[in-house]
Amino acid sequence: MRIGLYPGTFDPVTNGHLDIIGRAVKLVDRLVVGVAQNDDKGPLFSTAERVEMLQSEVAGFGADIQVRPFASLLMHFAEELDAAVIVRGLRAVADFEYEFQMTAMNQRLNQDIETVFLMADPRHQAIASRLVKEIARLDGRIDSFVPPAVAERVRQKVKPAP
Repeated sequence: MRIGLYPGTFDPVTNGHLDIIGRAVKLVDRLVVGVAQNDDKGPLFSTAERVEMLQSEVAGFGADIQVRPFASLLMHFAEELDAAVIVRGLRAVADFEYEFQMTAMNQRLNQDIETVFLMADPRHQAIASRLVKEIARLDGRIDSFVPPAVAERVRQKVKPAP
């Protein structure tokens, strides 16, 4: 069984993330979406909330997708899963530079796990979780960037009820 790992912070999950997930499941027998704890980034949502949102959003994909949190080194998590492939999405040149460096380091840690890059759908290339949160904080519309349930949860987090 070929297992793929799509890691990220997913704070919050965007339509771009879901597009990559939908395409990645075609490449592997099982896809694990790894939700990085990464408290250093100061996430808006807890790890448990991000896992729950992703589980809800991928439930209708009709594929073997697991959503799991992790707080370890990515390659250790991939080894624990027996993953053959790490899936990464690319939006722009800046993403490539970062991912190129990460892939080189990951290969030094484990040469048996390949990294596969999927180009973002042009409709989603500008979407970044960081920007979604900023737009929401400034009372902008985020409905075209994230699923409806996620948009509502972001609005609730950034504008708590009085």
